[in-house]
Amino acid sequence: MAKQTILLVEDDPSVSHIISTALKAEGMAVDSCKTVPDRDAFLASGKYDLLITDVGLGEEDGIATLDAVKARDPDLPIIVISAQNTLNTAVRASETGAFEYFPKPFDLDELVEVVQQAMKPRSEGLSTEDMEEDNLPLVGRSPAMQEVYRMIARLLRNDLSVLILGESGTGKELVAEAIHNLGHRKAGPFIAVNMAAIPTDLIEAELFGHEKGAFTGAVSSATGKFEQAQGGTLFLDEIGDMPMHAQTRLLRALQSGEINRVGGKGLIKLDVRIVAATNQDFVRLIEEGKFREDLYYRINVVPIELPPLRDRASDVAALANHFLNLAALEGLPKKLLTNEGVELLSRHGWRGNVRELKNVIYRLVVTAREEELSETAIRQILHSQQGDDQDQAAGTGFSDRVKSIVGDLMQDNGNGSSLYIRALEKFEKPMLEEILRKANGNQIKAAQILGINRNTLRKKLTEYEIDPIRSR
Repeated sequence: MAKQTILLVEDDPSVSHIISTALKAEGMAVDSCKTVPDRDAFLASGKYDLLITDVGLGEEDGIATLDAVKARDPDLPIIVISAQNTLNTAVRASETGAFEYFPKPFDLDELVEVVQQAMKPRSEGLSTEDMEEDNLPLVGRSPAMQEVYRMIARLLRNDLSVLILGESGTGKELVAEAIHNLGHRKAGPFIAVNMAAIPTDLIEAELFGHEKGAFTGAVSSATGKFEQAQGGTLFLDEIGDMPMHAQTRLLRALQSGEINRVGGKGLIKLDVRIVAATNQDFVRLIEEGKFREDLYYRINVVPIELPPLRDRASDVAALANHFLNLAALEGLPKKLLTNEGVELLSRHGWRGNVRELKNVIYRLVVTAREEELSETAIRQILHSQQGDDQDQAAGTGFSDRVKSIVGDLMQDNGNGSSLYIRALEKFEKPMLEEILRKANGNQIKAAQILGINRNTLRKKLTEYEIDPIRSR
């Protein structure tokens, strides 16, 4: 049996070598090249079973000409790899009919497994116009967001039900909009409804519509969200707050593909994609009898888990600048972030996630006088955002511990040294030790985290007799 033959288009010799070696170890034949013209020359032989191509090939775009490749050989599976790790790249790869998209760096074993899967007979066919990254709703290139982009790209040609999971403020509705606006239903309506915001006794009429006289106050017939979303997407936000009686009716609608209005008799055939979202734990809701398990499996065909902002701190700078640009487009003053400001924002905990970051940026735009946003201005906003709630929520947290330490220091005169100096020493040494531990003893990295000069850090380490080597 002839070896399966793969063409690899990659201009980085080290990456090309690693991929080729891994595929050859699985018994495949691999030819390599670095440019689009060379790719086309190799493909003209017609001997290849699969194409792996990078996006950035010097000055050339590896995706831009894939439509021509598919036109010549519609059945040729294509795998796209790229260091341009954005939603735009993932969607462009999907729209050209690529079998899979891998953002760099990727898991080599997973690539080999997908290559083997892609060798099986397959047909694809959907091509739409390119999009500018600035027009896309999601921002960030962290590994966690790359996985979200890959999942969105896989959903654009089908109508599978999607459940978006994530904390409040992570952007669940933006993901739902992306699935709709980039997919084959984009010409239809996108209807969003928040389950937690609808009174319990009106939720069925809101979703399914009602006939005149169906209940007190129904003076005329009205269409529900399902009918309004016909041909498009219905986004059921906070679905974990849906009452049980409405869950039963929703399950019946999803199973049958039909609904009838409250008080109505005729059935209405559905042509709607369902995307749901929640920030709640479904396992707990099901165990407590607050959510139907059969409905959970019906809506959770494809789950997408959105990471909290604290788990993708590398995206904070891009998000912050994105919101600064949005604010300027809305007529607010143009502001700029310094490197120090970005570092300060990146270290923040962001309990409110992306929503909190947007709030902070807009407050800075309105309140800061200078064009370049200073660390002082950012600190003031962050502290006012937190207020005293954080200390109260902690109970016996940081604020209480500080009060206890100060009380002990006041009872001890400390050989005449000032209370301020003694309190600072009490806090500063363990703080330096902890930062060094997190930096694995690297003084340059520790100084960057602390936001102080390296010489200042060395002086402090000597003063407190801290050995950085022990922190490794």
